[in-house]
Amino acid sequence: MWIDIASIVFVCVTANHLGLVKAAEKVVDIEIPIINCPKCFTFWSVLIYEVWVVGFSDIPLLLAISFLCAYLALWLELLEGFVDTLYLWLYEKNYPNTENDTPAADADSGNTAGTVS
Repeated sequence: MWIDIASIVFVCVTANHLGLVKAAEKVVDIEIPIINCPKCFTFWSVLIYEVWVVGFSDIPLLLAISFLCAYLALWLELLEGFVDTLYLWLYEKNYPNTENDTPAADADSGNTAGTVS
């Protein structure tokens, strides 16, 4: 169960960080505030998973785990932003004079490192 919860946290944060949620919202032409926030998406996804697996037997514990996962999502987002910054720095160091060529070198298609838009 803990591996599943960790996977849910990673997927929710990374999907937002890479802009996949925003792209999906553009396709369906609906903005869904609950999923375009890494904390909210993590909280609700973990809570739904826990209720599905465990049931309604211990609601305070399930809420506590969901809130903890939402808090950890903040730190994972920060780590992913740091990795983006490090990647861009290393890319520019190894491939100088490519900043005007293409946004493909940027991890999230032209957004600045660490943005969640």
